[in-house]
Amino acid sequence: MFENRKLQKIIFICTTISMSVYLLWRLIFTLPIHEGAIALIMGILLLSSEIVAALGSFELFWRKNREFNVELPEIPKSWFPHVDVFIATHNEPTDLLYNTVNACTFMEYPDQSKVHIYLCDDGNRKEVAALAKELGVGYLPLADNKHAKSGNLNNALSKTSSPLVVTFDADMIPRSSFLMKSIPYFFLPRLKKTPDGRWTPREPEELDPSYKIGFIQTPQSFYNPDLFQYNLFAEQNIPNEQDFFTKEVNVMRNSSNAPAYTGSNTVLARSALEEIGGFPTDTITEDFETGIKIQSIGYTTYATTEVLASGLTPTSIKTMISQRVRWARGVIQSIKNCKVPFNKGLSISARISYMVSYSYWWSFARRIIFTMSPIMFALFDLRIAICGFWDLLAFWAPSHLFYSLAMRSLSSDTRNQRWCQIIDTILAPYLVLPVILEDLGMKQMKFQVTRKGSEEREKEFTFHYAIPHLIMLGLSAAALIRFTGGKYGMALIYSSIIIFWLTYNVINLAYAVFFMSGRRIYRKSERFDATLPLQIFYDNITIDAHTVNISEGGLAFSLNRPEYIPPDKTLRFHVYNNQYRATFDGVVIYVKQGGNRWYYGVTIKSLDRENKRQYMQLIYDRMHSLPTKMNAWITAFDDLTNNMSVRMEKQRSDMRALPRIDLNKPITFDDGSSCLLMDFNYRFAMVRDLSDWGSREKERKLDHTQEKQYTCTLDKNLQLVLAPVKSDGDSIREGLLMRVVNWQELIYHPGFKRILSSWSMERQRELQAKAAEAEEVQNL
Repeated sequence: MFENRKLQKIIFICTTISMSVYLLWRLIFTLPIHEGAIALIMGILLLSSEIVAALGSFELFWRKNREFNVELPEIPKSWFPHVDVFIATHNEPTDLLYNTVNACTFMEYPDQSKVHIYLCDDGNRKEVAALAKELGVGYLPLADNKHAKSGNLNNALSKTSSPLVVTFDADMIPRSSFLMKSIPYFFLPRLKKTPDGRWTPREPEELDPSYKIGFIQTPQSFYNPDLFQYNLFAEQNIPNEQDFFTKEVNVMRNSSNAPAYTGSNTVLARSALEEIGGFPTDTITEDFETGIKIQSIGYTTYATTEVLASGLTPTSIKTMISQRVRWARGVIQSIKNCKVPFNKGLSISARISYMVSYSYWWSFARRIIFTMSPIMFALFDLRIAICGFWDLLAFWAPSHLFYSLAMRSLSSDTRNQRWCQIIDTILAPYLVLPVILEDLGMKQMKFQVTRKGSEEREKEFTFHYAIPHLIMLGLSAAALIRFTGGKYGMALIYSSIIIFWLTYNVINLAYAVFFMSGRRIYRKSERFDATLPLQIFYDNITIDAHTVNISEGGLAFSLNRPEYIPPDKTLRFHVYNNQYRATFDGVVIYVKQGGNRWYYGVTIKSLDRENKRQYMQLIYDRMHSLPTKMNAWITAFDDLTNNMSVRMEKQRSDMRALPRIDLNKPITFDDGSSCLLMDFNYRFAMVRDLSDWGSREKERKLDHTQEKQYTCTLDKNLQLVLAPVKSDGDSIREGLLMRVVNWQELIYHPGFKRILSSWSMERQRELQAKAAEAEEVQNL
């Protein structure tokens, strides 16, 4: 529906008209001039918030209608220039740096001698120098750095000379195709695309000397769930919170030559950096200001949509809040430093884009105002807008409806209005004061690196961060109870809009409380869904399988049969794809069944240097397996009920060391006795209704020296031999644990594997038939 551009334009036009009419009505007729000073101040703040929010939306609507994706040109291999790759590090651990540096060494390029990779270390650390030497890259140390990341990068610029510079944060791991899919953009001024789709050089008279590329910004992507995904148990339902800006808003700003340089995953022209005097040192967001300055001197810049590198997003609420405060203060600093509203080097369109970026950081103050406004009226009888129900229905309702549709169209399945407001509600209490202080000139100049890595992943107490949200939630609930108390029929209808906003705010605040409640992180490293060929070697046996997922600590693979794999033995594993292959020693630590497949978990025991390099590329040279689009079928009610149920649910593990095979198979032993073989795991079996157990148990009590065994002949030269492990009395209707006496023979016997697989499939078909029958009965 929303992919139709003509329909989008109609929605945007209707939204602009309806919101303009609504705001004009609000300005002229609804301000509480005669309701007292407090009411008037709140009324002006509310109206101002609505106007600024509307202007920001209008700018996005306009950008959406003018957006374009720049096309990657095809260039001859000889055109690819020398390029310097800077990996900036301050105090990040070397295990985090390893993956980034390792991936950089695998980046494809026509002439690898033209790629110069440098670890830029302003900590001047011996272990980082050793890492650079191990991986064969340059090391640029810097002691006593007074200018934080800018000083580090400027030091690297002064010691290198390639015409193009790539910047990566310490945790951003590039794909092998990064250079091949970003460098060619710099040749757009020299090329044109013919009608038949070929890229050819422009004629001399077609060249525009003012058209030169300053930087290419590829998306900031993250391979681990961000806190909004993880803490709200929504990592399978919503994309990363930054996707909307980096993949959509930033790309929209290509039309005004105002995409933001976000500091990593970027290729920059050295000439542009030299013309602006290097990376600026008087701001805590040097990347944002660098981008503005490059655009101000006439360079064209582009943001692209294809993810070519992914990093680690903060996993600590404290760290995330600190990061957002730095972003907010830094953007305000840079807007002031570059005098953006009056910067004639920027087009009017670009200036508008950057001022909208500035106004975004005031959206958190607006969210507080939007939350408190219905509370002021419903709980404290403070009228901050003079209007009636029918007035709101005539002016507010159409604008709200069209605005919701327009925002849905803008998001392209990445973000919707509900999640925008949830995120703003979560962050609002912690960003309002820093934004106000920065605007008043109380600057934060100390650059703080966002902590990432294993040291930041420990369980932290976070619920105290929910105190502001709990206060607003309590006030909203009290306002809702007071406002609806004693109202019936038409009185409730006339109150419905206030009730709607109070309820809406209660939902947003409930999300915030759940978010701040946190969620424990159990894994030391991220796990990626990946289907890769895998071979397992032990005791002269080779098993072919495919991985289900892969991580730094190990992997999981699946089989269509319950294969015996020794759980207490170190095995050899070989995993590979078309580019990489790695061999390592590991141990199977669990087995579980899922439908007709069996899943085995493996932990790595040893991995040598060269295999480690290859293995890390198998993990990280891929698109992450997190969602890139919202699940449109998940409602706020679904999210909240899921959060409550998951948090109350006691965590259980269904993981075992050997495959527990559900059989429910009647078998007859050679002596004529019979039983129901309930389940089997090669070494043990659970049986029920063993026909002669009573008499056998009496015999066993009389002769303690003889172990009673039950033999079932399955085929020629193939027997299943069981022996009881324990007795629970004369009856075993609940189940008797039996030891598989000849398990070492059976695990290698192909005939037994076929029979066992047949029994298992038979049981699965039986369960599926029962499930289908139950569903049919329920439908009736």
